[in-house]
Amino acid sequence: MKRLLTGLFALSLIFILTYCQPEKEQPPLKIAISKAVPIESYKYYIQWLKSADSTVICLDMYHLGIDSAIKVLSNCDGLLLTGGEDVNPEYYGREFDSIKCDLPNDFRDSLDLLLIENALRHNIPVMGICRGLQILNVYFGGSLIFDIPSDFDTTVKHRFPEYKASQHDVRIINGALIQEITGVSNGNTNSNHHQGIDKLAPLLTGSTYTEDGLVEAIELKEKEGKPYVLGVQWHPERMDYDNPLSGKLAKRLLEESRIYSNK
Repeated sequence: MKRLLTGLFALSLIFILTYCQPEKEQPPLKIAISKAVPIESYKYYIQWLKSADSTVICLDMYHLGIDSAIKVLSNCDGLLLTGGEDVNPEYYGREFDSIKCDLPNDFRDSLDLLLIENALRHNIPVMGICRGLQILNVYFGGSLIFDIPSDFDTTVKHRFPEYKASQHDVRIINGALIQEITGVSNGNTNSNHHQGIDKLAPLLTGSTYTEDGLVEAIELKEKEGKPYVLGVQWHPERMDYDNPLSGKLAKRLLEESRIYSNK
């Protein structure tokens, strides 16, 4: 009897140690942000991510220098490419037009392109917002419209003077990744850009469009075995987080980053 009780106790102990241990607390996610400071408007990217997970650690890449930024990225769980200056048209085979293009930031172009290259090489999830969508398209071999008001015949207002936010409707392609994330087929977004996608990169597909036919969201054509890549032309960080085209995008980026972290 004593031996039986001892055996039962041992089995109980094994069961407790195996199945009843509290789950280990997961470390905070680290998200590399291509540019997050010091301009006041960049704070919204951090607030947006923290609305989905208050513990997330946001790391600004721009002020690290390129070599340091690439090293820091290797220890991050996700990459967010933020809005900003026009991409230098030299990167998509066109000469700079000072009348139509805002003055580019060559350091930032170089940094962003290297961040994308290294993130994809290591399967780190990537999301681009506004300029972030545009430089993703350029990285994959696409091109941009220099200036929507002068180069693209449209009645849709994509940007008001002095960057006052405008609004327009978008249509989401059935079955697209962004439809899976948001659960909607159309919606209303803010708009704050004078450039947009002209030639879509061969490896990308447009998943959201405006009434005038401009691409408003991109994703990889072939996703099997590839990292998470999503780009949106609007600014979800400046929208109501309850809007499915805002908060759910932050949540999904962090979910993909957690999957990457756990691997």
